[in-house]
Amino acid sequence: MLSVADAPAPSAIGRLSRDPMGAFGAVLVAVLIAVAVLAPLIAPYDPVALDVRNKFADPSWAHWAGTDQLGRDTLSRLIWGTRTAFGIALVSVGAAGAIGLILGLVAGYGPRWLDAVLILVFDALSSLPMVMFALAVVTVLGPGTSTLILVIVLVSFPAYARLVRAQTLALRGADFVLALQAMGAPARRIVLRHLLPNVVGPLVIVLSMDVPVVIMLEAGLSYLNLGVTPPTPSWGNMLYDGYTAIRQTPVLVIGAGVPLILATLGFTFLGEGLRDALDPRLSHRVPQ
Repeated sequence: MLSVADAPAPSAIGRLSRDPMGAFGAVLVAVLIAVAVLAPLIAPYDPVALDVRNKFADPSWAHWAGTDQLGRDTLSRLIWGTRTAFGIALVSVGAAGAIGLILGLVAGYGPRWLDAVLILVFDALSSLPMVMFALAVVTVLGPGTSTLILVIVLVSFPAYARLVRAQTLALRGADFVLALQAMGAPARRIVLRHLLPNVVGPLVIVLSMDVPVVIMLEAGLSYLNLGVTPPTPSWGNMLYDGYTAIRQTPVLVIGAGVPLILATLGFTFLGEGLRDALDPRLSHRVPQ
């Protein structure tokens, strides 16, 4: 049976670096993450500092992307908005992926009655319209970062659990798993040492391609004032501010839209590159 985990890391990294689109996506994602991490150091101004007398200023050497309706520096808010977007996306996607991984392994390798119960839960959550469900939860619990992360986790983990379950069911009948069971290997060892490495690769690929979806969801809810609450910088809040002031200046809308496009392109290209680099069919090693 082919194993994703058994493929040497240098070869996977080498395949990714030889893929122009995958390498471009990796560089773009790395730049955006660096901007998010280094936001306090590279932002030229305090993103919430008000200067009403200088509102709607055009781009200049003092304010490279101009200012908004309250005189706040647009570039600084974009930089800090990167930290907000990536913080929410990575935490929520990571939590959803971890929950989906655990429940998927349990459903795929556990008893059939437990699998049936978990599938019922996955189907019930997946049947809910994502945006409507998000709006309902935010309306009940109130807008905020923690509520937004909770919504994203609840919406996302069933799909990840289904993916892991399908991979686990396919591997459960593999020869090496049957041999381990015949030798009396404990279920915990089979799951952690042999099944887990094989299902992580496809899950990582899906997670990387879902990050821009989460960023867009956060921006959409923040645009509707149901996500990140002001004055915290957010690309969605900036889009709303730019829309309301588009007659005064189009810079706000353009400035908030460009990073959303770059994040989507970066993670999409990275996900495609990871899919090719981690494709188990490219590996010739068999797990022992």
